[in-house]
Amino acid sequence: MSGGTGGPGPTARADGPRPESASGTGTPSGAAAVPGDLAMVRVLWPFMLASAVGLVPFTVYSTFLVPLAEASGGGVAALGQLRGLGGLAALVVGTALAPLVDRVRRERAAAGGLAVLAVSAALGASGELLLLAAFCLLVGAGTAVLNPALTAAAADRFADDASAGRAATLVTATQSLAALLAAPLVALPALVWGWRGDLWAVASLCALLALYFLLRGRRTTGTGGAGKTERPGYLESFRLLGALPGVVPLLLVALLRTAAFMGYLAYLAAFYDERFGLAPEPFAIVWTLSGAAFFLGNLLAGRLLGSGRTTVSADRLMAYGLTAALVGLVGVFLSHTLWLALPLTALVGAGHATAAACVTTSLVRRCGSLRGTALSVNAAGMSFGVFLGAGLGGTGLALGGFTGTAGALGALTLTALLLARAAARAPAPAEG
Repeated sequence: MSGGTGGPGPTARADGPRPESASGTGTPSGAAAVPGDLAMVRVLWPFMLASAVGLVPFTVYSTFLVPLAEASGGGVAALGQLRGLGGLAALVVGTALAPLVDRVRRERAAAGGLAVLAVSAALGASGELLLLAAFCLLVGAGTAVLNPALTAAAADRFADDASAGRAATLVTATQSLAALLAAPLVALPALVWGWRGDLWAVASLCALLALYFLLRGRRTTGTGGAGKTERPGYLESFRLLGALPGVVPLLLVALLRTAAFMGYLAYLAAFYDERFGLAPEPFAIVWTLSGAAFFLGNLLAGRLLGSGRTTVSADRLMAYGLTAALVGLVGVFLSHTLWLALPLTALVGAGHATAAACVTTSLVRRCGSLRGTALSVNAAGMSFGVFLGAGLGGTGLALGGFTGTAGALGALTLTALLLARAAARAPAPAEG
């Protein structure tokens, strides 16, 4: 990292000594090949499992919204609004606790997030309206800590930047796969034990994983690194993060990209219904197509960036992904042929997934021992992006129909593309 920032170097580790590579050698960056995906999965499976489980509470809530409304007596609209509390909690907690992710062991932060999710699922199983409100708040708060901690912890398992970035994108790819598969996976067990059984199962699984990560954190304490590492203060962490070259544009890219993508998804079903007459059942195929494209885009972009064999930088690949997303998004809303809209829908998902993988990889590589702070702020910004995208997309729809939605969300994507170019012009981090 450029010495002029005053920040930590790219190979500094908040948890003390440099973690070993998958081969156990701790080989410096560039001296060894990036481990294969299977080798990484053998190291990272607890983090990948926990990241998938973190998506389940809100999946249960969304899937069984009608039965929950009947049990609570609050109505579907009221419970839908409660869901928004989770996003607000994620924004506030993710920003407020961002520096703390780098001040405690990642495993302990993950254990705390999982414990909060376990409590929230137990409260949600009651079906009481007030406790469902608490459920939404706690799930948002818990995931705001859990996801950045898991992503940073996965990156910390590998010493070189290429492997660290690949490890982080494997965790995010797992999350996108879980988002694609979670609904049927929670619906099938519910045939046996109902939605309450789902939430109790989630509570039990989160509690077990929290205990696992807590014990794991204690086992690694003996290295003595955490207590001896000099760490910046709370406000100083934000200042150092903002001083790192290219980081602020990257965080803004993530916020705006998320706003554009989530705003697009919010109105995609309505578009396919109005333009092509697709009922919810056949539209599920479109949703699966979009989710599968996002998962594959995230997975393959992370693999490409971590392979060490590509001449395309993360910043340039991010620009390509955003360009594809912009073309696809505008094309979808302007198309009048189903067979044109479908591949464009896949293009939007793949483009956004590529950009998301590039942002994660670049933050991991650029931020060094501040990567936990960066990933927490990034997650909080994306939570705000969900609200921003839905609001601007709806405004565009009210003013100009789906052409207006395309214009509003396309403008967000174009702004993200311009910021991606600004990030690309920032000095690259020094190799560790």
